[in-house]
Amino acid sequence: MKLFYHPDQERHAPPTFLLRGRPVDSPEGPVRAELLSRGLADIGLSLTAPTEPDSPRLRERLARIHAPRYLAFLETIHARWRALPDAAEVVAPNVHPCGGGHHYPRHPVGLVGWHMHDMACPMTADSFTGILASAATAEAAADAVLAGDRHAYALCRPPGHHAGPERAGGFCFLNNSGLAATVLREQHARVAILDVDLHHGNGTQDLFYGRGDVWTGSLHVDPADFYPFFWGGADEQGEGDGVGANVNLPLPLGSDGAVFLETLDRLIERLEAFRPDALVVALGLDAHRDDPLAGMALETADFTEVGRRLAAIDLPTVLVQEGGYPTEHLSQNLAAFMGGYTAA
Repeated sequence: MKLFYHPDQERHAPPTFLLRGRPVDSPEGPVRAELLSRGLADIGLSLTAPTEPDSPRLRERLARIHAPRYLAFLETIHARWRALPDAAEVVAPNVHPCGGGHHYPRHPVGLVGWHMHDMACPMTADSFTGILASAATAEAAADAVLAGDRHAYALCRPPGHHAGPERAGGFCFLNNSGLAATVLREQHARVAILDVDLHHGNGTQDLFYGRGDVWTGSLHVDPADFYPFFWGGADEQGEGDGVGANVNLPLPLGSDGAVFLETLDRLIERLEAFRPDALVVALGLDAHRDDPLAGMALETADFTEVGRRLAAIDLPTVLVQEGGYPTEHLSQNLAAFMGGYTAA
């Protein structure tokens, strides 16, 4: 298996984010990559940097899933923001078009509110470089699978599954799993994205909700009680050509490994009924009991079994890192998953 990580991701290093009204240290920083890469090294796996962290091909592929004005926003907003009188060093929203806005704004403050649906995506001067490098890492893993590798892993941070066609949220700016699926679709007629993150991948759902060629399935804490709150119910099943190609299996807050694995089995059954040609796994490790955003109670050993069950699907597969935040267990959790996945 080839494993990818571009070090330019370290240039996105938000110092804080707003949690329950208080600025706190952001758990989504370069230390995540350090811990995750350590877990891989512990079981003898090494990472390779993509050769092109920015390329016309990457930009074109991103434009298939993200609106051009959103991509332009991500690239230019920090400079526009800093040109405002008394602007902070970090881009952060203070107004949102709740209920739906009627007019797309010109002013940077309005643009930030339009394109960022929460306070978890602050951007610094170097953020866009890091965000693009994360996407390039997912692209490299998907290209490796297209080139003949059966499996590939992308260590992506910032993560991506909360990023929609023109919306950032939940630490996510560009949808890395959606990008990987887009690359796989270049050779495969039917692609599935299976999301095992603690949180619902609302951005991924938005990207493909009206499409029947990309199946999206997620198990996650019930959004009635947990972020992202407004998306992820079992009644959200797709629309138009995508009816039946979106599956959400919400779980009670605090669910343990036994509940998680039983639900994963049901989700895999739904995936196999779709009969995909290739698979993207949106790999969250934040269901661990000690994760700082904890909403479930999985143990490290449970991730070994998650890895085994996903490998048993036996499709060309891109593993894209989503959540999983700094704890003493994070390295072990990825090592456990990869141990199970590569042993199957």
